[in-house]
Amino acid sequence: MKEELSSSYIHKYDVLRTLALELVHFAMKTQPSSQLTQVEMSAAQRISTLFMELLERQFPIDPDHQRVQCRTASEFAKQLNIHVNHLNRAVKETRDKTTSQLISERLLREAKVMLRHSPLNISEIAYALGFNEATHFSNFFKKNTQSSPSQFRKVQS
Repeated sequence: MKEELSSSYIHKYDVLRTLALELVHFAMKTQPSSQLTQVEMSAAQRISTLFMELLERQFPIDPDHQRVQCRTASEFAKQLNIHVNHLNRAVKETRDKTTSQLISERLLREAKVMLRHSPLNISEIAYALGFNEATHFSNFFKKNTQSSPSQFRKVQS
């Protein structure tokens, strides 16, 4: 991994991500399957888990996933074939946060990673995260971090 990191290959971070995933999966394979037991879940827990999986599946933003597809609770509810109120109630019950809060937190986390490590400009990052306007992204980012995306990028570099 050190060798890959020091290389000049343009997609070296993709290779590093793949190597890290391979290492995680290798570690997971070493666990005996007898220890894996099926956990009983309520309907709310199942819905919440499916929501979180859908949310996480959109990240990281890379050449294969150029743009976030779902950004609102109603878009996730549509993907899960349930009513948005049912989704919101299940997520709130199991996660103690609203669906919108969880989506915003995940978008913010990805925005920070992209601002630190991506060569994309702020408008391109905004588009990739599903914002139609860079100003909407800047307002969202500033509201949640008290600094603009460009200020955050300068401090982090």
